[in-house]
Amino acid sequence: MSPRSASVCIARCTVTGPAPNLVASSLPEGSCAPAAAPEIQRSSSVMMRSVLLCCMKSNSSAIENKHTVPSSDARVGGTSTRGGWGGDNGLAGIGWGLLGVVAFSFTVPLTRVAVAGLPPLFVGCARAVVAALLATAALTLTRQCLPRGAQWRRLALVALGVVFGFPLLTSFALTSVPASHGAVVIGLLPAATAVVTVWRTGERPSRGFWIATVLGVAAAVTFVAVHAGGLGTPGWADLLLFGAVLLAALGYAEGGLLARELGAWQTVSWALVIAFPGMLVGTVVSIPNGIPTATPTQWLAFAYLAVVSMYLGFFAWYRGLAIGPMARVSQVQLVQPVLSIVWAALLLGEAVSAATLLGGVAVIVCAGAAVRARITR
Repeated sequence: MSPRSASVCIARCTVTGPAPNLVASSLPEGSCAPAAAPEIQRSSSVMMRSVLLCCMKSNSSAIENKHTVPSSDARVGGTSTRGGWGGDNGLAGIGWGLLGVVAFSFTVPLTRVAVAGLPPLFVGCARAVVAALLATAALTLTRQCLPRGAQWRRLALVALGVVFGFPLLTSFALTSVPASHGAVVIGLLPAATAVVTVWRTGERPSRGFWIATVLGVAAAVTFVAVHAGGLGTPGWADLLLFGAVLLAALGYAEGGLLARELGAWQTVSWALVIAFPGMLVGTVVSIPNGIPTATPTQWLAFAYLAVVSMYLGFFAWYRGLAIGPMARVSQVQLVQPVLSIVWAALLLGEAVSAATLLGGVAVIVCAGAAVRARITR
């Protein structure tokens, strides 16, 4: 019990009992004061029992409150993460996740634009260097505490997935395949993220969740394949894209867990700081003849990849995953291929057919079913 609690208890008992009794009972043992009268001794005894009862009640309340406070993995930024679809926070994780997906949906078409005039190694590495500089400034200005112990190893895993793996592999793959073809393989990312999430978190999605996920992935792949005129024969670019999906799923799941401990933007910021030395070396190697020349549009595409796709988009995405449930939030990625083709049509002039619109609706319906499915934690 703290001194403050004791003083409050004594003050309460003093109000309800005679103040002189407190004075008489507080005299030190062996003092020259006359012995207390029997009435005073009885009053002091009553007062002490009142103090003890008051303190015991205070401690009991504190213990009860301690056991009712949600654990750290159940709260992110003061928001409970245990809410379901219909709870106060049921849509919070989905909303933040969808905001992140919208930001990421520009990545494939704008990467295609950037690598048309810039070396793919430069696009994959330099965007992380720019984002790491922004992250370092944010961490320094806000005086964030350093991660502890095993958190560094987990941040390295996040960096491997979302800073090294996905940007580099997709940059090289999209030099030889169109953006719509890349979206076909990236359409597998929601299922991959759900599998890794279940493995890392112990969440137990219902059968309906897995059915909706499989149907959603099938709809996304079919939709984009039809739009692209078929999948064609798998080549080295497809292998790179598959690798990018696996690494991104790992980085998403681990990053979502770390966001519950460090915070959403702090997680991606520290991951970028860890990756900075390696990405800086890659950037220097990619431009042996100096800064490459490109059109203003290509540089604008690169700027978006560096600032939004590589950094700001993760603010929303990791916050959504942290609020969770992570397996459910990961399924909003099903709409990413649809959005990517919409942006390709608007920005690059690609045609959008009626079949494309119907496929997009099918994907969104499956995504909605997946996020509404029951998740047990």
